[in-house]
Amino acid sequence: MSGTTTAAAALRRRAAGAGANRWVVLVVLCASLLLVAVDATVLHVAVPAVTEDLKPGGIELLWIVDVYPLVCASLLILFGTLGDRVGRRRVLLLGYTLFGVASGLAALADSAQVLIVARALLGVGGAMIMPATLSILRQVFPDRRERALAIGIWSAVAAVGAAVGPLLGGFLLEHFWWGSVFLVNIPLMLVSLPVGRLLLPESKGDGKGPWDVVGALMAAAGLFGVVLGVKRLGGGESVGSLLTVLPLVVGAALLVGFVRRQRRRTYPLVDLRMFARPAFSTSVGCIVLAMLALVGLELIAAQYLQLVLGLSPLETGLRLLPLTFAAMAAGLAGARMLRRFGPRRMVCAGFCLTAFAVVLLTGLGRTDDCALMLSGFVLLGFGLETTLFGAYESMLSEAPQDQAGGAAAIGETSYQLGAGIGIALLGTVMNAAYAPGLSGVPGVSAAASSSAGHSLGEAYEVAARLGGSAGAALRHAARDAFVHGLHVTLLVSAGLLLLGAVMALRLPRVMQCESGPVELPAPRDAAESRVSV
Repeated sequence: MSGTTTAAAALRRRAAGAGANRWVVLVVLCASLLLVAVDATVLHVAVPAVTEDLKPGGIELLWIVDVYPLVCASLLILFGTLGDRVGRRRVLLLGYTLFGVASGLAALADSAQVLIVARALLGVGGAMIMPATLSILRQVFPDRRERALAIGIWSAVAAVGAAVGPLLGGFLLEHFWWGSVFLVNIPLMLVSLPVGRLLLPESKGDGKGPWDVVGALMAAAGLFGVVLGVKRLGGGESVGSLLTVLPLVVGAALLVGFVRRQRRRTYPLVDLRMFARPAFSTSVGCIVLAMLALVGLELIAAQYLQLVLGLSPLETGLRLLPLTFAAMAAGLAGARMLRRFGPRRMVCAGFCLTAFAVVLLTGLGRTDDCALMLSGFVLLGFGLETTLFGAYESMLSEAPQDQAGGAAAIGETSYQLGAGIGIALLGTVMNAAYAPGLSGVPGVSAAASSSAGHSLGEAYEVAARLGGSAGAALRHAARDAFVHGLHVTLLVSAGLLLLGAVMALRLPRVMQCESGPVELPAPRDAAESRVSV
């Protein structure tokens, strides 16, 4: 780096970090991420306990698990761009408050409906927190080399949260009721709120033009409708059902209208010209595909460990630790790998390594194979984090600083949208492979087989009611069918990951560290600025 470039970078760092050391800011932002990451995974090991206590139906259980990413994905663009307008720190602190209140409501929920509402409010709080943390990080680390290191630390903390969530949830379930898994958010919020108010710098965009309230609501409603429709399909609803088709059609229409509205406005809510940059659009696509392929696997893995292998919630959390520790290692090494290999090779290799790990895990069966599970989880965690790190860093570096909130919101929307659709898609694949294995079990009626086909947990309940040889036969068949469904789901995920590896070939070969501001290309025609939502 030349002396002029170094001096310019130093000036940008001083301007961005005025009033607060940028590394102290990173610590506070990582605490914010930890708050959301713990909540995203802590429920996974508690699903069997929630099912036993609240007795939710199949659709209600899907809502309990899926409403958080659904609501969060719907509102990320709204709150990300609002932060650019009114202040990112302000939105972040409001998110802390709402997250804490919603956690208390979830902990005290006495019905599935109340828990669904609480999880939805947690989604609103998460939508306020996530884009704010990334956009503030983009603001205080304008130098790309430092920003890559900061993103690596930030993503390693996300892995810590993913590790702490199941482990902490398992520990709490060993000693307390399932609602205690939500109470862990409250102390984190009580610490983060005053510390964030004291240490975080306020930052905004350029403030040109009015904030597009109508556009924000169109984006939120459109994303909600699309993900809701896909979620209902994942819950086994008919493709021709009005309650499935209507949200999909209305949501898609609203998103098309949102895109057209942004193209016409002088000061758009989201500058869609960012998608004309191959690195930005490809990074977004890679994030969606990575989450689409993998997010449902963690939930299925928790059920496999508890219901097939018979492990306790605490033992389940311990078994998932190698995955998240490997992800931490990848996050900390990410900046160095990005500089050495470049975004294209890094993301492509991450996809391929993750696909290999997923195929390796198809060797899991009805008996416990610790060595195979350890190897698969370590490769899975390292490969996934390598992929997401490279994609997030490339996406943020392609966005101009005054659009940091909108760019972060797009990245987080991609993450949450991929997660929501992934749970529905992989849940559909799992159910399609699992249910046929329960037909024709000796001594079990068609009605009992149909009920057992909803989930492995329900199959065990039906088997307990039947008792005797029929109950034992149903339990054995359900376990075998679940393992078969797990293998099919893993193979589908591997195919999606390989598709992501091909997509990653459009990323830049080398990590470019420009000293000047990022300029967006002016589209020559409508086709050049087309965006896929």
